[in-house]
Amino acid sequence: YMIILSTLATGTIITMTSYHWLMAWVGLELNTLAVIPIISTMHHPRSTEAATKYFLTQAAASALILFSSMTNAWNTGSWDITQPLTPPSYILLTMALAMKLGLAPLHFWLPEVIQGSTMTTAFIITTWQKIAPMSLIFLTMNNLSTSIFLLMGLLSSLVGGWGGLNQTQTRKIMAYSSIAHLGWMATISSIMTNILIMNLLIYLIMTTSVFLSLIISKSKTIQDTTSTWTLSPTLTIIMLLSLLSLGGLPPLTGFIP
Repeated sequence: YMIILSTLATGTIITMTSYHWLMAWVGLELNTLAVIPIISTMHHPRSTEAATKYFLTQAAASALILFSSMTNAWNTGSWDITQPLTPPSYILLTMALAMKLGLAPLHFWLPEVIQGSTMTTAFIITTWQKIAPMSLIFLTMNNLSTSIFLLMGLLSSLVGGWGGLNQTQTRKIMAYSSIAHLGWMATISSIMTNILIMNLLIYLIMTTSVFLSLIISKSKTIQDTTSTWTLSPTLTIIMLLSLLSLGGLPPLTGFIP
């Protein structure tokens, strides 16, 4: 488990610190390969299915990233991430990063995968796994299409908001919340990257607190969360505040972005 977790950390760090497309791709690939055993550690058909879905989407997205950077290097002669991209490359890259993150309209795998894995794994997928693709968006934002990102952002916030209404499973609700927040991050990314970073950090902190509350109280459905009060009133208050903050109510932290 320690080997897998250190691989996960290494993958993200490699992607965040690389200026060469191949290294960025290697980091993302390490990331994917580390998460698959984490998802499938519960030896259960659902977790196996989730791991397979995760693997297929992430492998496709990784291949697209590699393809877009290769065509770009072919046309411009440069493997530098911060170099301007050719139009076919940046369209492919936008699709690939949206697929990696789970931005609508490429979001279908996220609720399914999260529902099929344990709470702790769902927590890793919704927080740590967003860092590497987001750092790539941050690095390449000047060359990507603003209108595509605004459209995907709008779509994601709609899908996230409406999709979450229909759920009773806490993991699925958190998955849709993740899609909605990513939508807001995609919307702001092309306009002000420093707000994107702030939004990402606040999202990570809030999601962490909600997931830790759910893990401690072992709440898998909304019905389970109703009995948290008897377990620990303090935890219930923390969970309430975290959820309101995640929803973006003033005067809580989630309202800042």
